[in-house]
Amino acid sequence: MEAGTGRKALDIHRETTVDLIILDLMLPDLTGEEVCREIRRQSAVPILMLTAKVEERHRLEGLAIGADDYVIKPFSPREVVARVQAILRRSADDLLAERISFHDGDLIVDTRTKTVCKAGQPVHLTPIEYRLIQALARNPGRPFSREELVEKLFGFDYSGGERTIDQHVKNLRNKVESDPKNPTYFKTVFGLGYRFEGGES
Repeated sequence: MEAGTGRKALDIHRETTVDLIILDLMLPDLTGEEVCREIRRQSAVPILMLTAKVEERHRLEGLAIGADDYVIKPFSPREVVARVQAILRRSADDLLAERISFHDGDLIVDTRTKTVCKAGQPVHLTPIEYRLIQALARNPGRPFSREELVEKLFGFDYSGGERTIDQHVKNLRNKVESDPKNPTYFKTVFGLGYRFEGGES
């Protein structure tokens, strides 16, 4: 299914169930960023962005608003297919027990429904954010390097840079932590990466 404008894409998304969206940032009416933000208000469907913007800050901005991966123009159709397959494969992964709870139910990760609750309220996560919290939460206390997390989330051939992990952790802290500047769960391991502090219950 194809849409030539941002508004048409939003209409299709509202009216139809889709497994993945390939979103060009250069649209005739809305920007791709605007479309991505609106979709993220409604669902966690995987989004692959197509862009001519090559600077790292543009990729980080796209990830911050909810994109799962980026393909920079010019690109080959094979690369797009490979990235789509990788996103769908990662989205299907389910590595935890069905339900895991931390700090007497303050944070709950339910892999059966692929949902996260904080203080009894659902947390709206992107697929990447969900996979990141899943990867960290199943190994509380274990430090992960950024390189390890990149491979878990994007695959070994990802070329977007390890610092994209920092943006995703920042997003999770803003959504999950009571005080994002003094996180309880997502701890920085200086010079390496991150670890999850749980207190499983």
